[in-house]
Amino acid sequence: MDGDRTQDGSPGWARGAFDGAAARVALGGRWTLVHARALEAALGRVDTRGASLVRIDMGKVAAIDSGGAWLLHRQILRWQEAGGEIELVRASDAQASLLERVAIEGEERAPLARPGEGAFKELAIRTGDATMRIAREAEALVAFVGAVAATWGRAWRRPGRIRLVSTVYHIERIGIDALPIVGLLAFLIGVVLAFQGADQLRQYGAEVFTINLLGVSILREIGVLITAIMVAGRTGSAFTAEIGTMKVNQEVDAMRTIGLDPMETLVLPRLIALAVALPLLVFYANVMALSGGATMVILGLDLSLEQFFDQLLSAVQLSTLAIGLIKAPVFAVLIGMVACYEGLKVSGSAESVGLHTTRSVVKAIFLVIVFDAAFSILFSRMGL
Repeated sequence: MDGDRTQDGSPGWARGAFDGAAARVALGGRWTLVHARALEAALGRVDTRGASLVRIDMGKVAAIDSGGAWLLHRQILRWQEAGGEIELVRASDAQASLLERVAIEGEERAPLARPGEGAFKELAIRTGDATMRIAREAEALVAFVGAVAATWGRAWRRPGRIRLVSTVYHIERIGIDALPIVGLLAFLIGVVLAFQGADQLRQYGAEVFTINLLGVSILREIGVLITAIMVAGRTGSAFTAEIGTMKVNQEVDAMRTIGLDPMETLVLPRLIALAVALPLLVFYANVMALSGGATMVILGLDLSLEQFFDQLLSAVQLSTLAIGLIKAPVFAVLIGMVACYEGLKVSGSAESVGLHTTRSVVKAIFLVIVFDAAFSILFSRMGL
């Protein structure tokens, strides 16, 4: 192997040795792109054949960049394919984070075609890889839900652990600060629904039933769905970016060092605030949407406000409003879980913050729509 050349400008080195069934690979020096050829040759000379465990010691690595990390990651994949389990020892947080990032990028940017393989086989391989990634992501999210549930259980037994100041602050940000945009959007949606509904029902001389359409659709579905999507885009992204920036600045690690639990300090107040604020926002959005619909009906159909309310009360019941409000806390927990989970997954760079923020919004909106569809089926089966 190459010697211990750790001075500036010299390439790194790699040494392999066996310890029973395990192989120890010691790395040192500068693992940078400029020395890629020498590093690849050094790794190629390391013999780990027959080892069930490959222990990679990075204690003497003076520097490593994305090029060196990629070479090491590619060699790790070869060792894994040969049947060896990988264990990383004496790696700094920055080194481990860089290797993890390279591994993620390698999965996401896998080549679209592999030489010698047909299109059908390639499609099967890509489908299998995507399925495994989704399964691992789902498993990690379920584990996070379990950790949050355990944290909530401890807080329930000792209410003093709940940070009320932080919770109230987030309720203000989620609820009060969102009133203008949510109200305006809901009002305009009410106008659009009333206009389109009246336009279609006019063909049958049933314009008055536009009010029925407004009441049922807004209170059961549109109000809660649009509000949840707005909160996912506005608040969910903010939560992910905030927690992710704290991860990049190592503030989360500092909290653990001084004995604070990030789940109690960062996650729980945000979840409680969402669960409180979102149902109130949904009720407010329902009122604004019905106001927009009423404005359109009164001006466009020449009906009085009293006639609008009479028809609305005959079309909807208290259960219609309750169905929409029941969904709100569930959607709030979904949005908060995904936002905090993605924020805590951020590692190492501003690019990672942007990536996980985007994922947070997409996943939250997707789960909200899926659960809304499930609620619709459930309530239909129950006759509601």
